Amino acid sequence: MNDLLLYLFAVLPVAIICWIIFRLDKFEKEPAWPLLITFLIGGICTIPILFWESWVSTTSLEQDVNTWKTIVIAFLVVALSEEFVKSLGVYLYPYQQSFFNERMDGIIYGVMTAMGFAAVENIFYAYQHDWATIIVRAFTAVPTHAVFGVITGYYFGMAKFNKEKKWSYILRGFVIVVGLHGLYDFFIIQKIHENLMGAALLVLGFSIYLSVEMVKLHRKHSEGNNQAIVEGEEGNFIEKDDSENA
Repeated sequence: MNDLLLYLFAVLPVAIICWIIFRLDKFEKEPAWPLLITFLIGGICTIPILFWESWVSTTSLEQDVNTWKTIVIAFLVVALSEEFVKSLGVYLYPYQQSFFNERMDGIIYGVMTAMGFAAVENIFYAYQHDWATIIVRAFTAVPTHAVFGVITGYYFGMAKFNKEKKWSYILRGFVIVVGLHGLYDFFIIQKIHENLMGAALLVLGFSIYLSVEMVKLHRKHSEGNNQAIVEGEEGNFIEKDDSENA
């Protein structure tokens, strides 16, 4: 019975975030089946990553870990591989479909893919660990996957309706999310100083702020308001594109 409760709690934050993102899509609700299929695709994407990361843990890369090895593990082994399969999941299914018909849909399907990934990952952690680990992940790893899904989806939404800049937007979103994910994991696993682990919360906080602003922008666009502009220096993470070509 305790094991069942542990598994249920492992997927509870995922269910809550899915409900929240569904509620945010207030102007044109997405069909249930595409949402479910996208969620399942995200879950399937987790499987090769679990094998990949388990294999890496048996190699010399995980032995005598120093700062450079930590960077490689955080940015290449974890962040790059996880964000690649999640982005691939978004691109291969929802992005190609006719129901992806507004920019906000990118965020919806980006988060659904990320939550499918997080659900399977959390179940795996519940199998290997205890309540303490799952409780901590409910407030850290799962929300982190969600906000990274928002950022990825934001740029897929931009790419869908800006054909000339399609790959530019997709690549930009991918680089940003891998960078943030890599930083988050680096601060979590680094051995330089235990107090640096707190910096991971700063990365999460910034990512939450960024994702909230991105949701606001795409929701404004869904309302037909094309005046939403975020100005800033060259290289600013959030941008508005003036093209309306589908």
